[in-house]
Parts: sequence; structure tokens; C-alpha cells
Amino acid sequence: MEKVLCTNRKARHDYHIEETLEAGIALQGTEVKSLRAGKANLKDSYAGLEGGEVYLYNCHISPYEAASRFNHEPLRTRKLLLHRREIQRLVGKVQEKGLTLVPLSMYLEKGKVKVELALARGKKLYDKREDLRRRAAEREVEQAFRERQQRQ
Repeated sequence: MEKVLCTNRKARHDYHIEETLEAGIALQGTEVKSLRAGKANLKDSYAGLEGGEVYLYNCHISPYEAASRFNHEPLRTRKLLLHRREIQRLVGKVQEKGLTLVPLSMYLEKGKVKVELALARGKKLYDKREDLRRRAAEREVEQAFRERQQRQ
């Protein structure tokens, strides 16, 4: 049973998702409390490889109101926890042209905060337009189907 804390809704619009993986994240206590309160934003965040480790950049976790001076910095760089083999595989994939690591969501699993990372390739403008057209057509078909079911 997992509880989704925040999602990056724009990621699936801006990128072709090639594969996903789960990573732990090193957090401070006030960050976990703020996440449980739903005060996080993955909008402009991305993951990067640095020195054989993976880090999450630009993930905004709001300061926890009940913590006084021991609060965390909202936009600090956070370390992602992955096995060495996974990191080595990611290094090989990210060096390919156009692949990047994008966080899709943060969620709780057995009391631990996890990040769903995606190995993604950026979409061109015409790809985004095509997706919007396809989704609109699917919605129209569903709506027509529902209306037909109600008439019968």
C-alpha cells in the first residue's frame, strides 16, 4: 500500500518515458513531516549523476511550520539511494544522446519516502500536439460511447 505525496504531471507531457525505477531519498526529519502534509513540488525538478551518485535537484519541499530554527532549506540537493549496479546502468543510459532522469512522483511505501524516476527522452513540439489530439479523440469516443449506453 503506497500513498502518493506529490506528482510531476508535466513530465509525461514533456517527455517520452522509456523506463521507470524506484529510488529511496535521503531526507531530514522536517522534510518528511512536510511531505506527509503534502507540501512538495516536483515541477521543475530533475535527477543528475555526480561523482558516481544520483542527486535530485530543484525539488521544492516547503519548510515545516512547527519546526522553529531547525528547519530545512526548501530547494536543497537531495541524494537518491540506488544500488551501485543501477547507478552504473543509468550512467550508460544517460550518456546516450537525449536521455535524462526525471522524477515522476514521490510516495510513501512502508513508512519510507520513495521517488519514482523515469529515464526519459524530450518530446518535440509536434509530439506534444499529436498527444493532445489523440487524447481529445479518445475522450470524444468515450463520451459518445457513454451517451449511447445511457440511451439504451
